[in-house]
Amino acid sequence: MICREIIKEIEVRFPKHYAMEWDNVGLQVGRSDKEVKRIYLALDATDEVIEEAADWGADMLITHHPMIFKAMKKINDEDFIGRRVLKLIRDDISYYAMHTNYDVMGMAELAGKVLELSEPEVLEVTGSMHSESGEVPVGIGRVADLAQPMDLKSCAEMVKKAFDLPNVKIFGEPDMQVHRLGVFPGSGKSAISVSLEKGVDVLVTGDIDHHEGIDAVAQKMAVIDAGHYGVEHIFIADMEHFCRERFPEAEIRTAKIRQPFWVLT
Repeated sequence: MICREIIKEIEVRFPKHYAMEWDNVGLQVGRSDKEVKRIYLALDATDEVIEEAADWGADMLITHHPMIFKAMKKINDEDFIGRRVLKLIRDDISYYAMHTNYDVMGMAELAGKVLELSEPEVLEVTGSMHSESGEVPVGIGRVADLAQPMDLKSCAEMVKKAFDLPNVKIFGEPDMQVHRLGVFPGSGKSAISVSLEKGVDVLVTGDIDHHEGIDAVAQKMAVIDAGHYGVEHIFIADMEHFCRERFPEAEIRTAKIRQPFWVLT
């Protein structure tokens, strides 16, 4: 298939107009007319990922997080982003990013399914979409009442297992009772206020700082910080399934699932 045909299929399912205004999604580097036989999937376009994609002979790299956020004034080998751009161009790899449009149209629902939430609602509404029943809200994150209340420690263990993580960070007392759970993939700092408004007992998210964590607890809401990567790595398997289903003639390879840091205990 041609790169622009693949992009068209992706954007039917994950339309670009659902991305946040500040975001930068779409084809970031490379040719839209390139013939694509091999697609490499990853969460981030790191040096290692780009090297692996090139070594494999990838024609297209698709990531969740955009490599380029801000306007670039120069592209050279003295800047790490510049080096990545040059590498992609040199190896003729078309690079596409799908960020908050995927958060809204894929990640939020998927995270709810991973946690087996029943009849979840949108946590942070960012817009709406037309359906047979009329306009329905869309947005980032999900919130739902648990089928059976549990204590915070048990909830954290459930989250750790569901997302296949080595550890999670918890703000709140272990025996606190959890009736209502919210999940906000990625950085959840901005979701604390709306979670409190929607009566969330525990928010599952990533990138929670010390002050945000203790402030949430002071307002009777616990936080399970499963990490930015910890929650969002589900993007890779989901997009692998999507690509294999929509582009059966293409070879698909995924980056290894691994946290971008290590913990010394």
